[in-house]
Order: sequence, then C-alpha cells, then structure tokens
Amino acid sequence: MYKRTCFVTTIFLVLFFSTALRGNETLQLYFPSTVGSFWVYVDQDGNEFVRHAIEGEEIDGTVYNAFSYNPELEDWVDFNRHTVPYLYNVNDEWISLLVGEEIENAVHARLTKEFETFSALVKNLFANLIPPEENVTVDFLYDIEVDADEHFNFLPADASIDDEWETVEITATVTMSFEFHGLPEELAAAAPPMPPVTATFSILETGIILDTETVETAAGTFEDCLKIEYRTETELTADQQEDPEPDNPPGETVTTLWLAPNIGIVKYHQEAQKMFLNVMSDKEFAEASVPAEEAAEITATTIKSFELSNYEIAPDPAQEDRIE
Repeated sequence: MYKRTCFVTTIFLVLFFSTALRGNETLQLYFPSTVGSFWVYVDQDGNEFVRHAIEGEEIDGTVYNAFSYNPELEDWVDFNRHTVPYLYNVNDEWISLLVGEEIENAVHARLTKEFETFSALVKNLFANLIPPEENVTVDFLYDIEVDADEHFNFLPADASIDDEWETVEITATVTMSFEFHGLPEELAAAAPPMPPVTATFSILETGIILDTETVETAAGTFEDCLKIEYRTETELTADQQEDPEPDNPPGETVTTLWLAPNIGIVKYHQEAQKMFLNVMSDKEFAEASVPAEEAAEITATTIKSFELSNYEIAPDPAQEDRIE
C-alpha cells in the first residue's frame, strides 16, 4: 500500500509541475533567449540589423532576459515596441517586454514630427488670412507629455487561435497655443487672448493570434508560425472642442508578426497612419494652400517590413546538462 501511494503521489507531482511549466516552455518555444543566439533581419529597403541574445539582469526581484541590436537606434521615431525590446521577462503568464520608457520616447518623437509639420501648415493658414502688409506673424507652440504602461504584454502563455488580449495602454497629452507678433495695438486690445487647447490621445492596443502559417524567408522555410496581429484603437478628446467627433479619426497602427517555433520572429509587417495629421480634413489642407497630392503625401500610411535572413540559436546549457 505504501509503494502504491508513493507511485500515485509521484505521478501527481509530475503532472502538476508539467502543467505549471507548460506555459513557460511554450513561450520560450516562440521566444528563445539563449545567450549567444543571434538573428539577422533585412528590411524593405535592404537595410540589415542584427539582434543578439545577451546576459540579462535582475530588476526589483524580477529576472529579465536581454537583447542588443546592431546598428543601435539613432532616432526614437524608428523604435518599434513589438520587435526591439532590450529587456523582457518570460513567466507563467506572459512574455512581458519592459519597454514603457521606450514607448514614451517613441510616441513623443512621432508626435513631435507630426506637430512640426502641423506648425508649418498653421503658419501657411494665417499667412493666407492676414495681408502681407500687416506684417503680422504667428508662432504655434506645443508641449507633449506621454505616459505608457511599464510592461508590454507581447504574448500570453495560454493563448490559442482567435484569443485576444490587451497589450499596452498609452496616453499622450498635447497642449497647444498661439503667439501673435506685430498685431496693431487696437486689434490686440480688442481681441481676447486665445487660451491654450489640450488634446489627449488615449491609445489601447490589443493583440490577437490569427492563425498558424508556413513562412518562407531568405533564412529558410518555417512551418507552424504563429501569426499575431497587434491593432491600436485611439480616442481623441480636446477641451474647448465644439464637435466631439473630428471629421477624420486619429490614425491607427496595425502590426503583424510571424513567430517560428524554436526560432522567434521571422517576419514583420506594420502599417502606421499619422496619429494627428490624419485628423485634418481636405478643407483644412486647402485653406493652408496645400495641394491634394502634397496632402496625400503628408498623411500617407507608413509601411515597414522585414524578414529573417540568417540566424543561429545557441544550445541551452540547462538542456545539455539534462541530456548528459
């Protein structure tokens, strides 16, 4: 009776621990991180970048794996939270990317670029409204603050096809104001000052596993790749806003990744609309003397893609020890 009890207990413990670890092993399967591994990717313009798995670090009691990249990022506009995390954690629930600060920098840089374009459009608009002999100029001022979740939920442990989850929430607040120079004294005295306007972008991104596919790249053919789509949904609100709904909604981003078993990311495609410039109407572009072709270029969707061209997955020392 004692031997039978030990046998049953052993079977129970094996089943329990295999179940508890299954999620972690599945995540490691699609996101290998053995130090010494590398992945070479080539983008749509033929540019190459390399990801290396390096020694991780412990932060506040949590152990994070780490990647390095070559070449290093030069412009935060080019940062992609889905594909270039520096630190990440694989646990029983998620592959969790520690990219909150990077997301904030990237969104800030992206909006800054858009508002620089918008500033030029505003100056054109006022130049058309004010006769040149008046010698009146206007400065468009703006301040951008971004707040994002610290962690990005890249992939859940128990996800299956058609499962959907929230990846990250981002809030970007833009405060805008105008300064006029050269206004006649009587006009400056009669015209009330223009108060600042605050616009808030509330962004929620969700991920969904669409299917499994076979993917062909320069590095080979990979079967049973997870096809994951990440899609943003943005709500734009502004104080002193008469119409709660703008003519055009803020731009959204759709990112698709393919992850091969035991390899990781093998293919990437992203279509990103302009977050703020997408809101502008054809009439507003016309009032700023922007031809239709130029307006279409300003608001054009940015498309980026890359695929795996070479790689090497280093053996896991822990697995080698178990085999021995």
